[in-house]
Amino acid sequence: MFDVEKIRYDFPMIRNNPNLIYFDSAATSFKPQCVIDEVLHYYEYTNSNIHRGDYDISFEVSKLYDDTRKQIASFIGAKRKEEIVYTYGATSSLNTVAINFGNKFLKPGDVILTSMVEHASDILPWFKAAERSGAKIEYVPFPSNGKFDLDAYEKCFEGKNVKIVALPHVSNVLGYIYPMKEIARIAHEHGAYIAVDGAQAVPHIKVDVQDLDIDFLSFSSHKMLGPSGIGVLYGKYELLDQMDPIFYGGGSNARFYPDCSLILKETPEKFEAGTPNIEGVLGMDQAIRYLSSIGMDEVEAYGTELSDYFISRLDELDTVEVYNHGSKAGIVTFNMKGIFAQDAASYFNKQGIAVRTGNHCAKMLHEIIGVNETIRASFYIYNTKQEIDRFIEVIKDTTLEKCVDSIL
Repeated sequence: MFDVEKIRYDFPMIRNNPNLIYFDSAATSFKPQCVIDEVLHYYEYTNSNIHRGDYDISFEVSKLYDDTRKQIASFIGAKRKEEIVYTYGATSSLNTVAINFGNKFLKPGDVILTSMVEHASDILPWFKAAERSGAKIEYVPFPSNGKFDLDAYEKCFEGKNVKIVALPHVSNVLGYIYPMKEIARIAHEHGAYIAVDGAQAVPHIKVDVQDLDIDFLSFSSHKMLGPSGIGVLYGKYELLDQMDPIFYGGGSNARFYPDCSLILKETPEKFEAGTPNIEGVLGMDQAIRYLSSIGMDEVEAYGTELSDYFISRLDELDTVEVYNHGSKAGIVTFNMKGIFAQDAASYFNKQGIAVRTGNHCAKMLHEIIGVNETIRASFYIYNTKQEIDRFIEVIKDTTLEKCVDSIL
């Protein structure tokens, strides 16, 4: 049974800020007490480096660090723990795929198939991969509502040497869950690989990489209740094993010699040079355990319930335009008619409500939905319908004059 009041008590940010309504979890999520406690415990009781110390606390931390890799693999349905690479966040993971895949597999004339709904972190690395390799960037056409058109997508392969498809599982602006299993199937039928931005998917829906049959998946800890500065790159082992690291240093090599020869460690350790974000890994482990204790089916259902409820309340108002009816991942994007998005958000802030405005790092999406700046409200497991009702009352009371006054 999903008990939101019990869940809310687990989050110090909610207990310590009783007047704050936080609707910006797509940017970063609050952390439950168990995650905070785990990070503090590391610093207070077991602060040491991993795989380097011949003493008890180093052994203890190394085991926890290594066991977290198993936990993550199980959480996303990976075949083996060696398919999990620790990174510094989804951006780091996405760049790792683009640089490594580009160096190893792309050649002049190949096509990188992506879209204009992409977050900057998922498209800019492919721009550079195309520049270095001579491959071309092409875009999957989207209708003006931002939903995915499988037929239009499949036509993108006709007469083209598409080598890699780079798409999000969930749009960070529109919150739509794209049909990734079918997207991957079509890509593979045409001999292409698929790299998925899972930053908004993994925290909110059940993701099984084997069932989806995706080749790469990138996501961050901080959007799924864990610490910042730690993320994950999943890759099919046979692909990761063919790739070379971007960074070199301690922890990633087995031996090196005066003649400049080098023996790397096995995958995934060869990608993890230097001292990692150890406390981040341990905190992420607790975040995954917390989400697993609730159940990702419950997490997804509750996110959908909140999205549906908020959209239904917004539809009662003639002062609001909603851009993503049918969103199911806790993201609702809208504007106040006749009021600049940032001005509205400034007024909302004065009423104790935190939302996101702007283009949300998806700087080409306006080509599809026809508007550049939007207000994004994003929900997570600790939000409530009562908070939404309070927000609706604030929206009803919002005028251009009040918004202007709030920023003067």
